Amino acid sequence: MKIRQYHVDAFASRAFKGNPAAVCPLENWLDDGTLQAIAEENNLSETAFFMPSEKVFALRWFTPLKKVDLCGHATLATAHVIFDILRYPKQNIFFETRSGELSVARKGVLLEMDFPSLPPEPCACPDILAEGLGFQPLEVLAADDYLAVFDSEAIVRAITPDHSLLRQLDLRGVIVTAPGSDVDFVSRFFAPKYGIPEDPVTGSAHCELAPYWAKKLDKNTLRAKQVSKRGGNIICEVNEDRVLLSGHAVTFMEADIFF
Repeated sequence: MKIRQYHVDAFASRAFKGNPAAVCPLENWLDDGTLQAIAEENNLSETAFFMPSEKVFALRWFTPLKKVDLCGHATLATAHVIFDILRYPKQNIFFETRSGELSVARKGVLLEMDFPSLPPEPCACPDILAEGLGFQPLEVLAADDYLAVFDSEAIVRAITPDHSLLRQLDLRGVIVTAPGSDVDFVSRFFAPKYGIPEDPVTGSAHCELAPYWAKKLDKNTLRAKQVSKRGGNIICEVNEDRVLLSGHAVTFMEADIFF
């Protein structure tokens, strides 16, 4: 069997930046074991699979270890493939996903994703969280992930996490964040229990980050930077119970999978 696969750098305007994702168009769903095996073989933080459905596209995401409910950068990468490689003629794409219907729109040179807002709530700091980060956060909140807030970008950049400890936490992963020196806020994201020690740029984490910083800074449009080694920029707009996340994507490679 042969499947076409695209390797896309999301939240990047040139190759080798942002977050790489694999995108595979399908005519029919393969079994989950095969989809998971492809994602494991790719060994990227996410592999996205999509196919046409009755009114929209159906979209699924897999890390090297498991399927997930929501992934921003692989959604952006998939929209890039549909718009720019498959030449989809409309200005909006709608996806059926495990997180409900999501949409991506062309906005000039950017692609804008419409995602659910996931405001984090304050919580106690698990001892293992502070120990795993090596720094004591100013405050800790939780939604799908733990959100650890610090007072400086320098601390966020300096963190060298103990993944064996963070893997033991009960939530998906850990977001660390602080005010930015040249943007509204910076962040990093660790999800070792999902096979992702550090994700380069995480769209879904900004569904938690954007409402937190919008309330903190009293502004609904924010410029964000994920300060991983590859790095990436995201424009966030909080609109009631939705978060609009905008960025660039570029194709790095096209290939065929044989199995």
